[in-house]
Amino acid sequence: MKSRISATLAVVAMVLMFLATVPISHAKEFLVGVEAPLTGALARVGRGTNEGIMVATEVFNRHNPKHKIKLVTIDNESSPAKAVAAVERLASQGVVGITGGYGSNIIGPASDAAEKAGIVYITSGGTGKELTARGLKHFFRITNTEGYNKVAKGLFANWGVRSVSIIYNTKEGTVDLAKDSQRDLTARGIKVAMHPFDPGISDFKPIVNKVKLQDRSEVIFMIGYENDYVGILRAAKVLRPQVKAMVGAWSLATPKMATDFPDLMPNVYGTALIPDPPEFKTAEGKEFFQTQQRMFRKDLDYLNLLGYVQAMLLFEAIKRADEKGTLAKGGVADELRKTNKETLIGRVTFDHKGDNITFAQRMGQHQAGGKIPLVWPKEYANARMNYPAVPW
Repeated sequence: MKSRISATLAVVAMVLMFLATVPISHAKEFLVGVEAPLTGALARVGRGTNEGIMVATEVFNRHNPKHKIKLVTIDNESSPAKAVAAVERLASQGVVGITGGYGSNIIGPASDAAEKAGIVYITSGGTGKELTARGLKHFFRITNTEGYNKVAKGLFANWGVRSVSIIYNTKEGTVDLAKDSQRDLTARGIKVAMHPFDPGISDFKPIVNKVKLQDRSEVIFMIGYENDYVGILRAAKVLRPQVKAMVGAWSLATPKMATDFPDLMPNVYGTALIPDPPEFKTAEGKEFFQTQQRMFRKDLDYLNLLGYVQAMLLFEAIKRADEKGTLAKGGVADELRKTNKETLIGRVTFDHKGDNITFAQRMGQHQAGGKIPLVWPKEYANARMNYPAVPW
């Protein structure tokens, strides 16, 4: 018996000695910068996007044992100057790409700083046309004004409306969408009335009264932000213009709006990439949702989805560039330009300016029970729309 034990121990020792001489394969680690507004006026959107980036990191690292992404995150405090400082600091730390950002006025200078450093900057937080008109080689975005315009004009055409009143904030991104919508709707023979408002306005009754008494439009199209929508809807609920629908752009068809303003939201339309409650049919979508729930244990936000997609595209480009040996030669930007992929927000294909030319939003509607199903386009709809229908 002792001889058998001795022999077994000898074999184990030999195996251990052999393993000690075999080189252990370690994953390559790549630093990726995140500059986002985690505090300040844009904190909610910054945190939501950042959570999606964190989910993407978890999922990517799980499926790619030879390539590990490590995030270096800096809060830009919703300040353009601090966003630039964040990018410069990230560049000094050797990041191979940067993601995050929100607001065209912040993304613009931040991505300029990334361009000077020769580092890719990818975002979903700025739709202003000026961002892709600068001729930058390292700037990419997965959303744009045209994607919102496509779904709005498609919905209005489906309804066969003859008149629309556009109430819009005079910030850059909102003005772009308002003017594009005016152009395209007018080209379709639809009468369009334009009502710009200053970002500081709090009383929307004079504008809504003009729509009621002068425009007499069939639809009000609101292009602004959360506080803007609340003000317009409150004014409309008091004045009750004879419209068939209240339609908004971003940040309106969200669980937060349904929870915070249950009296204003019924039947209101807004762009939405996913329904609420969330539904995912693909394996990637289900893994994304399960990971998000496990990591944060709260309602899924569309910002989580955008952050996930932009980060995953960046991580995959980094991996491909490393495998081709082009990481230090502009390979990440080159790989992103080759992107032609079906993602959780639809197909992503970048043009020479870094714009996702295939981006198209979807339209959700606040319905009974606090649910926000997708109702347009038909291929994404998971419920029938209520039309005509308004909150009052």
